[in-house]
Amino acid sequence: MTAPEKLYMVIPCYNEEAVLHETAKRLREKYDSMIAAGMISAESRIVFVNDGSKDKTWEIISALHSEAPDYFSGVNLAHNAGHQNAVLAGLMTVKDICDMAISMDADLQDDINAIDEMVAKYYEGNQVVYGVRSARDTDTFFKKFTAEGFYKFMSVMGADVVYNHADFRLMSRRVLQELANFREVNLFLRGMVPLIGFKSCNVYYKRAERFAGESKYPLKKMMAFAINGITSFSTKPLKMITWIGFFMSCISVLAFIWAFIVKVTGHSELGWSSTMCSIWLIGGLQLLALGIIGEYVGKIYAEVKQRPRYIIADFINQPEASDSTEET
Repeated sequence: MTAPEKLYMVIPCYNEEAVLHETAKRLREKYDSMIAAGMISAESRIVFVNDGSKDKTWEIISALHSEAPDYFSGVNLAHNAGHQNAVLAGLMTVKDICDMAISMDADLQDDINAIDEMVAKYYEGNQVVYGVRSARDTDTFFKKFTAEGFYKFMSVMGADVVYNHADFRLMSRRVLQELANFREVNLFLRGMVPLIGFKSCNVYYKRAERFAGESKYPLKKMMAFAINGITSFSTKPLKMITWIGFFMSCISVLAFIWAFIVKVTGHSELGWSSTMCSIWLIGGLQLLALGIIGEYVGKIYAEVKQRPRYIIADFINQPEASDSTEET
């Protein structure tokens, strides 16, 4: 193996004061063992991205840097930009100074011990290494059903996503530089990274329970995230509207023939229920079609404004080689 390369961890944080000390402790121990084993350079760092937290998350990040400046750095966003934007902000901050970067949530559900294997796969020539859940034993039935259904539905819709993979992944500097060329405002990194290409592989791990704090993805946010992923990477819903319209047109022709036959045979008294059901069915389909079209129009509206995806307010130990101070 050549000289060990620099690994930067990017940890998005939103109201994570309950878990942050433990996360930092475990990551520091992991870095110590990997540096001692010659897997990563001693210049490797851990970058916490504060996504507009309302608690003491940023104060804790600042304290961690003061205690161990050779391990911890921080990026403070000016406002809550959302999980995907926070991940991107951290990655774009380190893209010019790292050899490889791993994004991971702060809640310790992702297995820190899988980092060793991810780095080993990188040295084998993989530019992207996906952390993939081997099982969903810790999930409730509803969570498991909806999550697996989401990945299967994304596949049916034509979006190239890695099954049971969230945002625990390793990317090389080359991949990060290519990721910077993706300028869309509606971020869905799980779909964007596979589009970049390059050699990739999976590392499987068992996801743990959240160490402390509360989930930042309630059902409402999960549904919005799923809709964003589908509409950002697939036009099949729009095509489905065309096929549904064609199908309803055929049904309408058959209904007209049936009504004509009933009329000429003298059985023209039609029931109220069938009339109302037809009205509700057609009306519902029309509203569904308008809603799907509206989602895509909304995406276009957000993209053409080209507003910055995040704004960085403060750095702790700002990387000199990075141009991430630009609002992006």
